[in-house]
Amino acid sequence: MVNKQGQTRLSSYYEWISMAERVALESEIIRKCLSRSELQCSFVEYRGYKVIYRRYASLFFIVGTGANKGVITSNGAGMDSHLAIANNEHNNIDENTENELGLLEFIHTLVETMDKWAGSICELDIMYQLEQVHFLVDEMVMNGCIVETNKPNILRPIELIEKESKKDEGMFGGR
Repeated sequence: MVNKQGQTRLSSYYEWISMAERVALESEIIRKCLSRSELQCSFVEYRGYKVIYRRYASLFFIVGTGANKGVITSNGAGMDSHLAIANNEHNNIDENTENELGLLEFIHTLVETMDKWAGSICELDIMYQLEQVHFLVDEMVMNGCIVETNKPNILRPIELIEKESKKDEGMFGGR
């Protein structure tokens, strides 16, 4: 998540990238996304990554995916995969098979879930409740794969954490 000034407010990586490369990649992608007009497509290809972004108010939600290493693609339509491999009609190439519209829908679901959790989500909510936002993202994405999109299922653990922390405040903070 990035604000209009290009400052990163939240980032999560699911593949190891060195810090120097991460900073350079992030700044280049942010600059590329911020410079595009609202009339342009929300999908960008950059250095082998598919970048999908969407602007909500003053925040840009950016998702990037890399090539799936060793993806096997078929040259023969409707051909049995075992037969195609035996006939050498498969090529072992790096290809990004992520669905851009699916990732755009994921961004929208993330924003809707955050809105349900914090009212109308804003940059300050993310800055002051960063740990809860990380929990929320971690409930939706695990090891780089989207595992949950049901809003009540995503919010339930966060609600339980907040409920327990209020109990603790009542027990120890009542001065």
